[in-house]
Amino acid sequence: MNDFWQTIGTLIVDFSNWIWGMPLFILLIGGGLGFLIYSGFVPFRYYGRALRSLKTKEDNAPGQISSFEALTSAIAATVGMGNISGVAVAISMGGPGTIFWMWVSAIVGMATKFFEGSLTIMYKGKDSAGEVQGGPMYMITEGLGKKWKPFAIFFSIFGLIGTLCLMQANQLTEALVTVFVLPMGIESTFFVKFVIGILICLIVSVVVLGGIQRISKVSAKLVPAMVAFYFLLVAYIIITNLPVVPDVFASIFSQAFEFKAGLGGLAGSAIVIGARRAAFVNEAGVGTASMMHGASKNTEPIREGLVAMIGPSIDSGLVCTLTALAILINGQYEVTQLQGIQMALNSFQLSIPGVGHYLLMLMAIVFAFSTMFSYSYYGVKCTNFLFGAKYAHYYNYFFLIMLVVGAVITLDVVVGVIDSAYALMAIPTMITLIILAPNVKREMKKYFSKKEIK
Repeated sequence: MNDFWQTIGTLIVDFSNWIWGMPLFILLIGGGLGFLIYSGFVPFRYYGRALRSLKTKEDNAPGQISSFEALTSAIAATVGMGNISGVAVAISMGGPGTIFWMWVSAIVGMATKFFEGSLTIMYKGKDSAGEVQGGPMYMITEGLGKKWKPFAIFFSIFGLIGTLCLMQANQLTEALVTVFVLPMGIESTFFVKFVIGILICLIVSVVVLGGIQRISKVSAKLVPAMVAFYFLLVAYIIITNLPVVPDVFASIFSQAFEFKAGLGGLAGSAIVIGARRAAFVNEAGVGTASMMHGASKNTEPIREGLVAMIGPSIDSGLVCTLTALAILINGQYEVTQLQGIQMALNSFQLSIPGVGHYLLMLMAIVFAFSTMFSYSYYGVKCTNFLFGAKYAHYYNYFFLIMLVVGAVITLDVVVGVIDSAYALMAIPTMITLIILAPNVKREMKKYFSKKEIK
């Protein structure tokens, strides 16, 4: 039986490596670059306007939450364990050069998110209960037409898998074991991880069973505080290691186009690995964030697009860079097997002896739970579309059970499952965005001709 599960795990990892080949890289990064140019470089020209748009409220517009709550909830989903363990995985697989491609992905991801956020407001639909909803499935059915519904179903099926938070549960469990369980002399067994998984499940259930309003309220308070604290934490590491910082940046640029053999193996070069991990972190083109922005009380598509594009600048732009610097400053990335959270914990402990791993552990807990809260909502939206509104809430119970599963399975299988699901979600999302992009361009001309944001 052990051999059977090992074979399944190997097949999942191999499929993940195959589907994240050059065609998907071209679709996500090439598509994002196309959006950047086609939009007239909106992320560079209108970032200030995007920030000002957060103040605008339309309390009477259809939707469930404000634009600010939509953004913070979307960031709560993207600023998670992927920003710690995901960055560590990328560096261990592809070296420092992967960070350069994360930066590139952040810039083109902002352009992609702009189109996602705009289209999710432009093409809202109604669920079986008659409530207004948004997201790729509604962009497809309302924007492309009912004959494209199989495309929307395809997205929703893999959305159920991609939003299960297996990575978050796995890496949070690994961190808790490393920092608290092993120092107590307790062996890391299946039972220990299972118990931790149960505890994670119980804590998450308190928020996710309260629905989108509770999730958005918690996220609006949690996200700004956790990003600010993480910035201060890494700023201390940078200031106390200033002499090596120039060498760190030099390694990022010098190795950006190198192929790292061995551990990276079939996964490819730093370019592909960096883009792959960035897609996991900022989710631009994957379609998840547009489900959250689709719940926004906003009747102005371009304004929501501007708000949506702020996300990648914070998650894969700022937070991922902070993690990368903390790891690279100590050179803790030459490993013989795939590592995630352990690598980051070791780096923080070296930089802040005695308490570094505890401080990162605190951030890991907050990051992981914030992601779990928002991801549960994405799964509910996909369930709603596939099976109807009255069955949507049942997904939360499946989601909570799978947190326990994520706590006990191996990291390479977790990465393979989530990466595969993200890739299969990105295909219908990106194709839809590309087809409907001219409609956004038309709305842009109207919106940006106005003197003031309304």
